[in-house]
Amino acid sequence: MPHLLKNNLLEVQVDLPDENYRYSRFDWSGKIVEVKFKGKSISGTEVLNQGENYLLGKGFYNEFGIDAPVGYQASEKGGWFHKIGVGLLKKDDLNYDFRKPYEIQSANFTVLTEKNKMQITCQGPLVNGFAYLLKKEISLLESGFEIAYFLENKGLKTIITNEYNHNFLSVDKTLIGNHYQLNFPFTIKPELFGETVNPEKIVQLGPKEITFTETPKEQFFFSNLSGGELVDAKWTLENKKTNIGISETGNFQTGAINLWGWRHVICPELFIPIHLPVKQSMSWSRRYQIYEIF
Repeated sequence: MPHLLKNNLLEVQVDLPDENYRYSRFDWSGKIVEVKFKGKSISGTEVLNQGENYLLGKGFYNEFGIDAPVGYQASEKGGWFHKIGVGLLKKDDLNYDFRKPYEIQSANFTVLTEKNKMQITCQGPLVNGFAYLLKKEISLLESGFEIAYFLENKGLKTIITNEYNHNFLSVDKTLIGNHYQLNFPFTIKPELFGETVNPEKIVQLGPKEITFTETPKEQFFFSNLSGGELVDAKWTLENKKTNIGISETGNFQTGAINLWGWRHVICPELFIPIHLPVKQSMSWSRRYQIYEIF
């Protein structure tokens, strides 16, 4: 059964590693599928009305190595490579594609639960010189929650990858529109974006904010929002129709920030780079606060 973290304001539902989503993209350790604030859902889904389609993302799913999973280049076609937080994936082509459902040998997971927190441990075996230990702890706060990560290199080669949370956000299931505003603590630099997909010109880019003139019918995407500048890892999303806001703050700086969305969901993504020598470890965290707008 899913584990529920709950207090007077919040409900955070977390699927266990062997429950529901078991595909090759998103991390299985600590799958936060839904968050409610005062009974109103804050989390959305990858596709509108996707129901029980467990192939797709939802809630606060995170991912390691969207472009370059650990050991992919070192593995032969038909061999195996690591997808941190999932297990070993079978290589079937020259180029990795996060959208493909790869064949999986799942990693070993252990779960410890308490009233206000849970810890999930994932161990990846030695393959192609790579091995790791991942620990993720999800803790309930008074009006938010925190995800704390610990990653240790247990192999024979340096681990080089990245991690981000996809943040499928939809406040009280309201469609994206002019009542939403996304704010960043840095200057947005469209001239330095890696990619811009805004076919309807509905997404409006301000100096530090992103707004919408109406509900977009088409998907939108922007990469490299800070222009590669190293900035504080933070965003704030407010919904003026529901008078609810949510923020994410990482305890790290980032030079890679993307934004994806559709008519029903908005997803700001803060990437953390990972460069982990043999026998070394690193820790980082993402803190979410949910509040009312007065």
